[in-house]
Amino acid sequence: MNEQVKTAVSDLKQNAADVKAEFSELNVGQLNWQAAEKSWSVAQCLDHLIVTHSMYLPIFEKLASGECKATVWQKISPLSGFFGRFLIKSLDPKNLKPIKTASKAYPSSSEIDAGIIDRFVLHQKEMIKSLARLPDGIDTSVIVTSPLMGLVTYSLADTLTFVPMHCRRHFLQAKRVAEAPGFPNRIEEV
Repeated sequence: MNEQVKTAVSDLKQNAADVKAEFSELNVGQLNWQAAEKSWSVAQCLDHLIVTHSMYLPIFEKLASGECKATVWQKISPLSGFFGRFLIKSLDPKNLKPIKTASKAYPSSSEIDAGIIDRFVLHQKEMIKSLARLPDGIDTSVIVTSPLMGLVTYSLADTLTFVPMHCRRHFLQAKRVAEAPGFPNRIEEV
């Protein structure tokens, strides 16, 4: 397995383990609690990751099967390096500045059930399986198109860097929610 893929897989496994360890004992009320009206709950952070990263699965599958043919835009886009660096910098967990996400990546605005933890862990396993199918000698400089914004392109190498960072960023965001003043600490039946 390619070293960058190995690192991404390891990071995704760690994120799944951390989410399970940190949030599996929370009830529905705690998972859906929001510190403010426009802030996300623990459950919404996890739902956002599932929604967003599900859009990358078809890209990884095409790359794994060798069916991925570069589009004209992927071949000529002068901004692929810029977009990759921008996303890595923006999604770095150390960067606490909020980032606006595309509307199709919004989490559910309805109450999310307690099964979100298991769904997140299963989704991470699906991502890992998809990455594990990438050929050992895959050229990570290949350019892919963002599933969120069709004009945005970046390298597979950058994707393998920012996808796990995105997970870590929202795990830490969810952890801050659970540590926020007013978070319901008492286990209640909801």
